[in-house]
Amino acid sequence: MSDGLHWFITLAELERVGAAAERLHLTQPTLSRMLARLERRLGVQLFDRHGKRLALNDFGRVYYEHTRRAQAELDAAARELADLANPAKGVVRLSFLHSFGARIVPELIAGFRRGSGHITFTLTQEAAESVEARVLDGGADLGLVSPKPAVPGLGWRTLQRQRLALAVPADHRLAARRQIRLAEVSDADFIVMHPGFGMRRIFDDLCAAADFRPRIAFESSDLVTVAGLVAAGLGVALLHMDEPPVRGPVPAPVLVPLSDPGAIREVGLIWSASAVPSEAVRRFRDFALDRAHSAP
Repeated sequence: MSDGLHWFITLAELERVGAAAERLHLTQPTLSRMLARLERRLGVQLFDRHGKRLALNDFGRVYYEHTRRAQAELDAAARELADLANPAKGVVRLSFLHSFGARIVPELIAGFRRGSGHITFTLTQEAAESVEARVLDGGADLGLVSPKPAVPGLGWRTLQRQRLALAVPADHRLAARRQIRLAEVSDADFIVMHPGFGMRRIFDDLCAAADFRPRIAFESSDLVTVAGLVAAGLGVALLHMDEPPVRGPVPAPVLVPLSDPGAIREVGLIWSASAVPSEAVRRFRDFALDRAHSAP
């Protein structure tokens, strides 16, 4: 990444001189001088100052958006040149949901690296909406999300479908059920993901289809935390059947499969429909899609 743009992007995203300087391996006075020179050259202040805290103002947000897009183009050019110089090497920037980090992403990368060992990966974990935005603005080459995005400009292919279940504490009255409809627990306390996460979107859609408004007890940004709260008896939750067990002093939650129509978590790969993929990205995308097609 070009140093002329990278330092400003880092400062704009962290909005703290100290934290940005540490990440950039610069001193705080050096970074402050760089910002002062940039603002003098542009003729405007890019940040509002609140003690040690910075906040992008209207000028700063405009400059940040243009800078980020310009940086994405420069990074793409550098990757394309690297691919031309050595097609066997390259970088894939992959963004994905936190819950995919336990199994889906490691299995994909491990399988791919067995035949393409020189290709490296840059990984970021975010909410579904953030993954989609990162792929659209060029900050990531590929994304793994669920459910299928509704925003335009993204390519999508399904990699797998996961059956959904109601997670209940081990001693819950419904723990012995073989399956259940979501409407049967419409009066329960639910533990859910924060808005913007894929599983929250699926949960909201299933509740709407079941014609009830859920009572939310807790919100989290991590499915393992959701499972832990259920195991502790603090409510019930929507999880997929492949959810990793909770380790701790209390028994893991019981997963009761949902019988509701559409109670499936569709996991897919996304990419920008307008971007030209590098050779490394194209090879990994083809591998992921071929692997999904050949799965039983």
